[in-house]
Amino acid sequence: MSRVPVFGVSDFVAVFNQTVAYAYPSVVIEGELSSFRVSKNRWVYFDLKDEDANVRFFGSVYNLPGPLEDGMMLRVVGSPQLHPKFGFSITVQSIQLAGEGTIKKAAKLLQAKLSKEGLFEQARKRMLPYPPKFIGLITSAESAAYADFVKVIGSRWSGLEIGLYDVQVQGEDAPTQIIAALEYFNSHAQAPDVLVITRGGGSSEDLQVFNTESVTRAVAGSRIPTLVAIGHEIDVSLAEMAADMRASTPSNAAELLVPDRQRELAELHDVSQRMSDSVQRAIARAREKLSAFDGQSRDYINLVIRRQRIQLESTRKLLSFINPSTVLKRGYALVYKDGTLVRSKTATKRGDQIQIRVADGQFGA
Repeated sequence: MSRVPVFGVSDFVAVFNQTVAYAYPSVVIEGELSSFRVSKNRWVYFDLKDEDANVRFFGSVYNLPGPLEDGMMLRVVGSPQLHPKFGFSITVQSIQLAGEGTIKKAAKLLQAKLSKEGLFEQARKRMLPYPPKFIGLITSAESAAYADFVKVIGSRWSGLEIGLYDVQVQGEDAPTQIIAALEYFNSHAQAPDVLVITRGGGSSEDLQVFNTESVTRAVAGSRIPTLVAIGHEIDVSLAEMAADMRASTPSNAAELLVPDRQRELAELHDVSQRMSDSVQRAIARAREKLSAFDGQSRDYINLVIRRQRIQLESTRKLLSFINPSTVLKRGYALVYKDGTLVRSKTATKRGDQIQIRVADGQFGA
């Protein structure tokens, strides 16, 4: 019978850790969160439990997907180890929310936290250029979302550029890749006019990346206007709430960004036709006014001529009436003394030589 090895305490801990590290370098454990606490705003301690057991975990606050509460279901990736003083625990590598109820509860907690910071305020939101010349697209190149977005854009408009940054839109690596894409476009020398982050629908776990604090903050912090389109009408993700605009689907995102070329052409034709009709009506009204004015002008001119003729005739009659020759014909006479018209009886005396002018001649006296 082989002998059972005898270890010192430290040796046993070392051998145990070596054996576990070789057999299980990392493990994934799912359970209910309990005894959750944060120490010095840096370290986190918690247990995962089920009906029969519980396991202790240790990690960094940077491992947290967002605010957590006891009772949530978590899926934790970590490396098991036996600590010389504190016993068995698992060092956290990553934490995922597990179960629809937990995911929704975590999203509400994070929403309350970020709302206090003003990340969802309407005053922060910017107008998107319409239509943009350059779109930065963040999605999976193999997804139906990408195909739908590009197809709708192409059918509605032309002459714009789409720059794709291929990312995973679910899973453990998705947050890091989406944040990297946002940073890439924001630091690009030829920055897009708008950034579109999109994917199709899915379960709450599939869409969990868009409810993470890191992705939500990255969307809110983009210096380029953002549009987030997650194909899930029931719940609005935090990333959508932080974006400048949200769309219900990838196709809807394309519709919001660019006009429909055929509709624009039809509207342009209608506007052109209305303008042409308006001009024709204005010309017709002007012609009517000109014709009426022409008739009125002729009537006015004729009236003026008649008035001038009457006035001229009156003047002629007046001149004729006061003409000396006319007066003489009525039996009057003009008396001159030394060639000067006599206007008073005092201008002459007995014995003066005078000339008298009548209608048919003159004589002396």
